[in-house]
Amino acid sequence: MDMDEREIFQFLKTWGANFTSAREIARRASSKRRFYDDPDWAVPILLRMKESGILESNIQGRYRIKPVPRKKHGGQAVAPETDEGLAESGVAVEGEGDIAADEYYDQL
Repeated sequence: MDMDEREIFQFLKTWGANFTSAREIARRASSKRRFYDDPDWAVPILLRMKESGILESNIQGRYRIKPVPRKKHGGQAVAPETDEGLAESGVAVEGEGDIAADEYYDQL
């Protein structure tokens, strides 16, 4: 990843699994001056990161870091109440996917 991609990646890591608009990314991922000079500076970088599989977008055109796919074990879904109870007792239940380390996305 180049410097711009890394800035966007580090910003989106703070948002976790939430989607963020391209305008918000352009405004907050870099300096204020860069945003005022060119409010759409992040759009081509976001598209490039989406094509390389680092990011994903939703229907509204918002972006987030693509979660690492989990292996399917053929297990049953766990209800949220059961999941909370298991977490309190120390048993880990796998979610739909988490953000991996930076090295994983560097390999894409």
